[in-house]
Formats: sequence, C-alpha cells, structure tokens
Amino acid sequence: MKNHFLFYLSSVLVLILFQSTTTLAQAPVPAPSGPANITKILEKAGQFTTLLRLLSITQVSDQMNAQLNNTNQGLTIFAPTDNAFSSLKSGTLNSLSDQQKVELIQFHVIPSFLSTSNFQTVSNPLRTQAGNSNSGQFPLNVTTSGNQVNVSTGIVDATIGNTIYTDNQLAVYQVDKVLLPLSIFAPAAPAPAPGLAKKPKKKSPVADGPSSDDGTTAAASDAIGVNVHGWVVGFAGVIGVVTAFSL
Repeated sequence: MKNHFLFYLSSVLVLILFQSTTTLAQAPVPAPSGPANITKILEKAGQFTTLLRLLSITQVSDQMNAQLNNTNQGLTIFAPTDNAFSSLKSGTLNSLSDQQKVELIQFHVIPSFLSTSNFQTVSNPLRTQAGNSNSGQFPLNVTTSGNQVNVSTGIVDATIGNTIYTDNQLAVYQVDKVLLPLSIFAPAAPAPAPGLAKKPKKKSPVADGPSSDDGTTAAASDAIGVNVHGWVVGFAGVIGVVTAFSL
C-alpha cells in the first residue's frame, strides 16, 4: 500500500513538472521594439531643446516617425545643438514664417539612410526633405577630409561632430551649425545703381523769319518796312522841292 502511494505521488509530480515545462516553452516571446523615434533619441542625447521645439511646432517629427514606420528608405538627420541655434543672429527664427520654419527643419533631413562611409561616395548636391536641390533653392553638399565630414549650404559650412544614433534605417548626426538654405537666407540682390542725371537740353535759338510764337519777329519786320517806306517818300519830297526851285 505504501509503495503504491509513493508510485502515485511520483507520477503526479512528474505530470506537474511536464506541464510546467510545456507552459514555459509556450510563453509568448516579447514583441520586438518598434521603429526608432526621433524625439526620444534627441531627448535622451540632451542639448537639442531648440531642435525638439521646432520639430514639434512644425510637426516634422511626426512626418519622420511616420516615414520610419511605413517605408524602408530610412532617414538621415543633421541635428544642430542648442549652441548652434544660439549662435544665430538674434531674432532669426522669429522672423521666419511658419512655412519657412518647416522648410528649415526639412532641410536637415535626407530621405534615405546614409552611414558615415556613404559620405565619401555620395553625389552632390544631396536632396533633402525641403525639396529642390538646384542652385538658389535647397542645395546641400557633403565633403570629407580624412575622418572629418563637412556640410555646406552655400551660406554656412558645418561639421559633423559625432553620431548620436544609427541603425540600418535611421542615422542622426550632430552638427555644430544650423544649416541655412539659400532659398530662405540668400542675401538680397543689390539695388541697381542710380542712373546719371540727364543734362537739361539747351533751347534752340529762335530762327529769323516772319513766324513766331509771340509775334516779335513779325513786328520787327513790319517796323523796318514802315521806316523804309517813310525814307522813300521823304526823299521823293526833297527832290520835288529842288526841282520846283530850279524852274
């Protein structure tokens, strides 16, 4: 009886152990982490308060996160530090329209993933999320010198400081200057030079003749005619008197 009880107890314990092992084996695997979130990455890195504020008010951060969720193209972001924004001329950001703020932030985003090695072979100018990369619009050029990577906009030359984040879909690089696009910050064209003052035209001399606006020439001519006529009459009178005395 005792042996039977021990056998029964052993069987129960084996069954419980088997069920526990099966249950553990079938436990759900934790879901893989989702796509990278640019806001969380910059918040964790620190020193990007101004950039985060602009990403929020322009809603560009939402656009980037949606792209990371829905496409496989990836993104490359050049992230200016708070010191970079502080070096801008006072009032620069406040002088921009809402659309210009959107374009400014989009100008810091490349719609594809670029590793540091890609910068050595990339074709310039790079196309950004801001759009047209033609001269005078939103051209962005990247050059390398040894381990240094420089980014030029035609207005400012920035340097990539370090890599904040990278996987095979998103790369975030710290830059020491705000990338100012030509389309927004190009210097105004100089005003045309004032033309030379025209010299006043000299009045043409009044031509001699019977016609005149004020009748002066005609009057003078009439006066001369009267005088000549008087001389002729007077001379004829003198001749007549002399002839009479001669008779």
